[in-house]
Amino acid sequence: MVVLGLLVAVFFFLETASAVSLGTVYTEGGLVEGKNIRLGYRHHMDVFKGIPFGDIPGRFEKPQRHPGWDGILRAFEYMPRCLQLNLIMTDTRGSEDCLYLNIWVPHHRSVSTNLPVMVWLFGGAFMWGGSMGANFLGNYLYSGQEIADRGDVIVVTLGYRVGTLGFLSSGDSSLPGNYGLWDQQAAIAWVNRNIRSFGGDPDNITIFGESAGAASVNFQMLTPHNKGLFRRALSQSGSALCPWAVNENPRRFAEEVALKVNCPIDDKMTACLKMTDPVALTMAGTLSISSSPDSPLVHNLVIGATIDGDFFPDEPSKLFHNAADIDYLSGVNDMDGHLFTGLDMPSINSHLMNTPVLLRALTKEKGLAGMESAFSTYSSTWGTKPSQETIKKTVVEIGTDFTFLVPIQMSLYLHSNATISGTGRTYSYLFTEPNRMGGLTLPYPSWMGADHADDLQYMFGKPFSSPLGYWPRHRDVSGYMIAYWTNFAKTGDPNKGLDVPVTWPLFDTHSQQYLEINSKMNRGFVGQKLRQRYVHFWESVLPNIPLVKYDR
Repeated sequence: MVVLGLLVAVFFFLETASAVSLGTVYTEGGLVEGKNIRLGYRHHMDVFKGIPFGDIPGRFEKPQRHPGWDGILRAFEYMPRCLQLNLIMTDTRGSEDCLYLNIWVPHHRSVSTNLPVMVWLFGGAFMWGGSMGANFLGNYLYSGQEIADRGDVIVVTLGYRVGTLGFLSSGDSSLPGNYGLWDQQAAIAWVNRNIRSFGGDPDNITIFGESAGAASVNFQMLTPHNKGLFRRALSQSGSALCPWAVNENPRRFAEEVALKVNCPIDDKMTACLKMTDPVALTMAGTLSISSSPDSPLVHNLVIGATIDGDFFPDEPSKLFHNAADIDYLSGVNDMDGHLFTGLDMPSINSHLMNTPVLLRALTKEKGLAGMESAFSTYSSTWGTKPSQETIKKTVVEIGTDFTFLVPIQMSLYLHSNATISGTGRTYSYLFTEPNRMGGLTLPYPSWMGADHADDLQYMFGKPFSSPLGYWPRHRDVSGYMIAYWTNFAKTGDPNKGLDVPVTWPLFDTHSQQYLEINSKMNRGFVGQKLRQRYVHFWESVLPNIPLVKYDR
């Protein structure tokens, strides 16, 4: 026993002494030290939390490079998220000093070099969120550890300004908006300049994100300011063409904020707003969520990007030529709209349900003809006596199509067309793993598919890091997603690298092939022309119905 104990002690000594680590890393701002964690025999990871990529941002100004620091920065803890409303919009949290990023670097037998890099842009309606994500007992949603370890890639997460401080715009050059997007762009540029010191390949960077983060990924692809900074882009449940992504009348909301903080709404508005307390400005940016079928939530999401002539020299739909050489993978959850339609029409989560009057609000500009055409399209498969469940599912499909699926499909079409004159590749998916709470508790009925943000737990590997909360099938789908996502980041082809269950075909405007992702995948899970009847309705049929002229 003594000999065995000595051997064990020697083993652990040698393992500890030979721990693979970057040690102190040199960056443009100064020296940085992270935490080295042991994941297995000769299997370690360096984790850096809270590295500044920008200085404390000026109010309604573009971010500036950080001035640097003396000595060694110990990057051990997440820094505060950017100043924002709490989820119920009764108070604020966070700080204006928030432009920090976090890095996970995996090592095996030797210190990693030239690894692919994945840079995460969080979602949250451009109103909420942080680089670390939600926290449950110290388990942060956006921890990059499982993706980095299983996919052998470097993962970076970053903070950016949200709410009024990140996106308020007067609609002209005095307050152009898009400050949160400039923060993202500054972080991507910082990664491009510095990631080699962390063992990353600056010529193989992928940006990825979900919801507002997915729209942000699309925005970063389309702006001319990112040329050459990254190679691939991956969007989950969001695109630049989503109806909530761009505020086409930002002045109206800016004037509402100004009045709430006692600022004028004339040519002195911008100067006054810049001198106003940041907490007051943030509180003035509350959104109306008392939605109904006549005023759906999607129409109340007024914080977003603006066409400013700088970050966006034109409408996003006209800028896809800037992404001709970028590989693009994008998709949607099959019931992404449930979160929104459940607020607009709570009856979809109860026992009774009326016909989908939500269509009336979404087709309002086309009057009765638009409503009737929409209803005819969506009820065509009902039969003579549709069940309550059928009607409820249809309402969720309407919300999913309008809010997410159709604009994402249009982004895929535009990108695929743009790549004819470039080198980029296009991939499409539909995520259909049923919600884990379906049928167990409200607001999740038994027929639930994948709700908005359901994919995040699998993509970030929570079934592996928190195994007691999941079944084996959940680890299957998590493993599939990590493999596809990191293969794409490495090579631009989601099939090359780690083993995957189904070959994922390229998307083009002719075949329009997509992959259905869930825990039961097999060769039958490759489809074509995703919900084409409904895409055709929203993109071709409805626009050709004459507008209704309302008396003023």
